[in-house]
Amino acid sequence: MTERSVIYLDNAATSPIREEVLNAMTQAMRSDYFNPSALYAPSAEISAEIRRIRSEICAALHAPEGEMYFTSGGTESNNTALFCTRKPKGSRIIVGMGEHDSVYAPANELKARGYDVRFVPIMRDGTIDAREFENLLDESVSLISVMHASNETGGINDIAALVKLAKKRAPKCVFHSDGVQAAGKIPVNLRALGVDMYSVSAHKIHGPKGIGALFIKKGVSAKPLLFGGGQEKGMRSGTENFPSIAAMREAIRIYIENEYATNYSKISKYRELFKARLTEIVSDIEIITPTHNSVPNILTVAFKDVRGEVLLHSLENYGIYVGIGSACSSHHESRFKSLLGLDDRHRDGVVRFSFSEENDLSEIDFVVDCIKRELEILTKYRRI
Repeated sequence: MTERSVIYLDNAATSPIREEVLNAMTQAMRSDYFNPSALYAPSAEISAEIRRIRSEICAALHAPEGEMYFTSGGTESNNTALFCTRKPKGSRIIVGMGEHDSVYAPANELKARGYDVRFVPIMRDGTIDAREFENLLDESVSLISVMHASNETGGINDIAALVKLAKKRAPKCVFHSDGVQAAGKIPVNLRALGVDMYSVSAHKIHGPKGIGALFIKKGVSAKPLLFGGGQEKGMRSGTENFPSIAAMREAIRIYIENEYATNYSKISKYRELFKARLTEIVSDIEIITPTHNSVPNILTVAFKDVRGEVLLHSLENYGIYVGIGSACSSHHESRFKSLLGLDDRHRDGVVRFSFSEENDLSEIDFVVDCIKRELEILTKYRRI
């Protein structure tokens, strides 16, 4: 076991900020505190730097011509995508059933407002059913939102194929993808994906909380969600959060320069060894995360005859922190579990382990041994 007192395996919920990212943020807070909208020279320099950062992030995501708007995070980006695109009243909106609540809840609100909202069923691995998706397409579709990678299972949707199909059957539709769990975990090429809008967030890749972005392709009509001083070209009013924007740039830069070449292989190796050890020592588990079509950092497992939340708290006593799904909603777990088709003895035992390059292979045996020990105790009490 590592000498660290905490073994953090819930990086899909949030990730610890990197030292280099924190330094960039602190430096901006100390020295670059000027309001970017003010007229004096230091403010103009910050405004110009924000434009450079915007261009750098677009380049990192291989974005086509369009705009990258900074937001407060994935939730605001997703809400903006769903509520602010122009769509005829009563038109059809297609959303994945397994979407994060920041897409699922706005979709239900749009349904209450009179739109024909249709939810696409998901497969066992958390990706949408492509056949059911195709069946819902017609010329009345104005908006589609399908996540790039599932925050629950790590399963990756074939967004490029879905976009191609959607544009053929509903040429006027706007296609949005929530990329919060994908960007920084797998290479993202927005030009190749063909999406009209794409959401990203910094705190999933060792950046600060409270900063994200929404890419909107040129030609897509959208109105502001927030009104005020006209920042972000009028799309998102409010004084720009430059320290967080600078920190987000640093987090993305580190991932581009290091993760794809070295750390991704380390995370993948950790996950596969963890899975092998877990299946070897713990019986009666269901592996939900697909091996080949998933982001490398997530492993979702269903344990038999135990509640995932109870196991979570049991492991917490050892300094091991895991997840049971989206940390943003206490209600989301039960909604998602019902979609997986698990039997009664596994349905309540869903646990998500999500890793980062900061995890060490020496932790694995300790974590798995703790899981085995606690399962023996918890299932014993359940039998009694």
